[in-house]
Amino acid sequence: MAASGRRVVISGLGVVTPHGNDSREFFSRLMAGQSAIGLHTVGAEPYATTIASAVCADVEGNLMLGRSRVTTLDRVGHLAVLAASAAWADAGLDGTDDEQRERMAVLMGTAVGGAQSTEHGYRELFIRDRSRLSPLTVVQCMNNAPAAHIAQKFNVSGTCFTYSIACASGAAAIADGVRRVRSGEADLVLAGGCEAALPFGIVKAWQSMRVLAAATDEASARAACRPFAADRAGMVLGEGAAVLVLEEESRAQARGATIYAEVAGLGTSCDPGHITSTAASGQIRAMRAALRDAGANPDEVGYVNAHGTAMSEGDVVEIGALVQHFGDHAPRLAVSATKSMHGHMLGASGAVEAAITAMAVHRGQLPPTGHASSIEPSCAGVDHVLGSGRHAPGLKLALSNCFAFGGTNVVLALRAA
Repeated sequence: MAASGRRVVISGLGVVTPHGNDSREFFSRLMAGQSAIGLHTVGAEPYATTIASAVCADVEGNLMLGRSRVTTLDRVGHLAVLAASAAWADAGLDGTDDEQRERMAVLMGTAVGGAQSTEHGYRELFIRDRSRLSPLTVVQCMNNAPAAHIAQKFNVSGTCFTYSIACASGAAAIADGVRRVRSGEADLVLAGGCEAALPFGIVKAWQSMRVLAAATDEASARAACRPFAADRAGMVLGEGAAVLVLEEESRAQARGATIYAEVAGLGTSCDPGHITSTAASGQIRAMRAALRDAGANPDEVGYVNAHGTAMSEGDVVEIGALVQHFGDHAPRLAVSATKSMHGHMLGASGAVEAAITAMAVHRGQLPPTGHASSIEPSCAGVDHVLGSGRHAPGLKLALSNCFAFGGTNVVLALRAA
């Protein structure tokens, strides 16, 4: 238990994913090993490219915000508000009064923010030769817009913060939310991440790094992301959002809320050596810190939702860190990388994968790594969950690993409630 003695639990989940917007259906599809990755054309001719990616459907729906506010939302804001709305409903918070909302916080992470609005603005200026942009461009582009829209929708008058730490953004927001509940600074936190970074310019930038998996048709696109596999060929971009409701355990119990898991431990570290390459030593420090915070030993961990992006170097480093940290327990440690099915959502990935890990602990079920028929020898040493999901009724403690460009590592330890 954390030093403060306050047990922080997840009492609501909301997701918007390429598999759909229902958290239970999302997890069921992951358990079945279903890929939501497809072949998509990004941009418009003559500025277009076709890639394997994972795209959310039915995003710009009825957010019950009113037209004047919907027009100020970039696509990333739509994703965030939809996920927050689902989490709010799942936690049963409609009866919350204004005084209680003063004790709430909204903490969201995004790596890129309003990418579509940014690109639209550049197109208007440099391709269509417009002399004046929409006055809404600034509020659509700004990174803190998703959190602000969530706070406005639910009249949350406590803290409203945004975190931008590459693909650790959502996990960092959740970690800070746990700290705020532990310290008593907030009674309830809506924490998560969102990303819609698939406009032409950003995709071309990723292609220039030569880290994206190639695909020629729908079949090859579905199986394009193969973390830890001997034939892995790179990462696949995705978009999505997840929001978790965090509160002290006794408060959630008093409300009769569903408790998915306790966020028992937090671990962070920095790899200061390289802007993109990760280091096993930093990952180990973060995992060690998370378990120390949870008051747990390595052999208590039954599952790790790995960062696993299917990039050649990163996968080897992560498995090496797991083998080194868990020692004799490593061969019994179940590991999977769900990016193989929903893509890499950048700033949203840590939040979406924390939600997946919470559901794994809650249900006693482990989602697989998709499409990895054979594991590269340098990625061996742990118990890879392959093919379809696995039942794990004795699962008590799991880790959600998030390792970002820039060197920030965030590990969340989730315990069965």
